Amino acid sequence: MDNPSLPAAIMGAATSVIALGVVLLKGLRSRRVMPREPHVNREFERETYMNDILCREQVLIFLHTIGHDVRFRVVGGRFYRSVETLHRYFRHVLRAILQLYKHMIREPDKDTPLEIRNSSRFNSYFKDCVGAIDGTHVRASVPIQIQGRFRGRKDGTTQNVLATATFDLKFPYVLAGWEGSAHDSRVLNDTLSRPRGLKIFEGKYYLGDAGYGVRKGIISPYHGVRYHLKEFSDNPPRNDKELFNLRHSSLRTSIERCFGVLKKRFRVLDAEPFWSFPTQVDVVLACCIIHNHIIGVDPLNSIMNNGLCGSPLANDSTSRRVQQSQWEVQEENREWV
Repeated sequence: MDNPSLPAAIMGAATSVIALGVVLLKGLRSRRVMPREPHVNREFERETYMNDILCREQVLIFLHTIGHDVRFRVVGGRFYRSVETLHRYFRHVLRAILQLYKHMIREPDKDTPLEIRNSSRFNSYFKDCVGAIDGTHVRASVPIQIQGRFRGRKDGTTQNVLATATFDLKFPYVLAGWEGSAHDSRVLNDTLSRPRGLKIFEGKYYLGDAGYGVRKGIISPYHGVRYHLKEFSDNPPRNDKELFNLRHSSLRTSIERCFGVLKKRFRVLDAEPFWSFPTQVDVVLACCIIHNHIIGVDPLNSIMNNGLCGSPLANDSTSRRVQQSQWEVQEENREWV
């Protein structure tokens, strides 16, 4: 005979279990959840940290090499790296810096530079001037069968580097790789004909020396008239043409200062290179890129202030510029009177 109380007992037990479950569920929901620490991928963090150290080391090796003209064997002894590793590091950093060219080597603004706009000496003559243009020679190492093309007016083999400079001593354009025997005007013709060569805004111009001749976008000094600052140190200008040449020469020294600071900052540019010639050309461009970056973040560093001390440009620019500026102060006083 069936027990009538059994179904009731089962239902009571089931009800108790469900009720206990509801109570527990409510308790879990009402209980305050303790926050857990975020998961840290230690392997990823360790790899990122080590890569950061290696990248810094590679940049340091590159800058040490071009700044002090140190051979890889010497650098390897200091950083405990093999010559093969240093070659690989150098190429890696060089490629990375060259990718910054379009960001650091940029065309000047169309506006009149502050150095001209704020100067009563220059504004009336050069209000549409955006900078100066010139060439410089950098030591080059090339195969013996083509060395004749790279022997110019300088001793040894060189490459002719054309550049423009703004008056805050930055390079808006650089073309490296021409043979040392190439004339500046020939290099200029080449860059003006290139699709991505030197572009000069309509109505604007650069200051160039007599070697560039008379052409659109380049203002050269009067021929057969005193020009260099040393020629005016004891004899002030006697006519309008001489005064123009003096002002032209005073302003164009900015590019001479640029080249002087560049070669003082990167000793490798004045030493016998030990890379292939394409790499030598890239090194020149990389030095100009870094130069522009340094001026952007630290324009008053010691090399910028004393970049010409002890160099051939010191007697040709710094000291004579002081004498010339003293004379011009007296001239301006006479003009105001």
